[in-house]
Amino acid sequence: MSFSSSCFSADDEELIKKVNQLEIEIQALKDSVSSADKEVDKEVDKEVDKKEDTGIKLGGAVRFQYSYEDYNDDNTSRGGDLDFDVFRLDLNGEVGGVILSAQYRWFQYMNVIHHAWAGYDFDEKWQGQIGITRVPFGNLNYNSHNYFFSSNYYVGLEDDYDAGIKFIRKTDEHDLRIAFFFTDEMGGIDGYVDDRSDRYSYDIVGVRANDEGIYDEPQSAAAEHNTISLRYAYQLSNVELGFSYLSGDLRDSSSSIGERTAYAIHSDAQFDRWNVKLQYTDYEYDFDEYSPSIAVGAYSFYDSIPSEAKLYTVNVAYLKPVEFGPITSLNFYNNYNLMTDKSGDFNNDTIMNVLGVAISAGGLYTYVDFVRAKNQPFVGGTMAGDSDDWQTRFNINFGYYF
Repeated sequence: MSFSSSCFSADDEELIKKVNQLEIEIQALKDSVSSADKEVDKEVDKEVDKKEDTGIKLGGAVRFQYSYEDYNDDNTSRGGDLDFDVFRLDLNGEVGGVILSAQYRWFQYMNVIHHAWAGYDFDEKWQGQIGITRVPFGNLNYNSHNYFFSSNYYVGLEDDYDAGIKFIRKTDEHDLRIAFFFTDEMGGIDGYVDDRSDRYSYDIVGVRANDEGIYDEPQSAAAEHNTISLRYAYQLSNVELGFSYLSGDLRDSSSSIGERTAYAIHSDAQFDRWNVKLQYTDYEYDFDEYSPSIAVGAYSFYDSIPSEAKLYTVNVAYLKPVEFGPITSLNFYNNYNLMTDKSGDFNNDTIMNVLGVAISAGGLYTYVDFVRAKNQPFVGGTMAGDSDDWQTRFNINFGYYF
């Protein structure tokens, strides 16, 4: 607001000019401060954007493996085998508030997707994921400490990835995960793939006919469809207690042929350097026409598992920090697995015990495992076998992670 000089004296007019000039200077100062505030806001926004937009980072690993198998005469006569294991690439990061996580693996005998999902943090507690994402079931991220996982992995109930949508709500005490999976990671029964056994995660690929061999490609194809998975865990001071449940449809090429259900009670406890993982799992594939075994696929071969069973795992580990050249830690563990109450005429249990140590040295991570097992995949047996013989495998898997 400014004053008119028509009704004032010369002295008054001089005073009015000074007041008007002062008002102009005050307004200019206000404009300057406002402009500075806007610039500060812009810089703050830029810093926030930098924190949210981390970009996409490339990582990966290359791994090799030595194995000595007492059930393989050719292997033992050579003193064991040293083979290339896997080369993998990882993409992880965030652009514009949208998260990306993906991993692809190259083996000598197959190339596979491990996972690939996009996500968004709705707030500090809720996150959504869509794509090929981990099924929320049992102890996470793994129900094991060793290279071979637990027996749950070989029935598709540990580190399993399927195609769908998942929501995660995490607080200091509560961890709730709800997911709906349309199909497995290969698109289910009508997925556009050359070989349904070329996959990382174990999934059902067919129903076993009575005249089929354990490792045959199934004559009657089947796949998972419309699976709901729910996992809840409560965090005490040093123990996580949890319950998991999943249920879904089983389909052939034209219609539903049954359903599957599974549930687990699990705990993950940390006592100083000691870690203890316990889990009880119960699963069932209920077909319209009963079959005691089903065909599963993974790692470029077909196998069979009982259509229902119970699994128990008791895993103990001790982490020892060390300073020995590049070696910074040794994680000693013993993982015990039991599968019992199998369907059909499978009278002998699956048992696997893994005694070992994981060695961390910079980017190099090495598993040294001594495995004793019976009726266990990758240790001279199959879960659909009925052998009473124990098999032994000594295994060293070492990989450089970047």
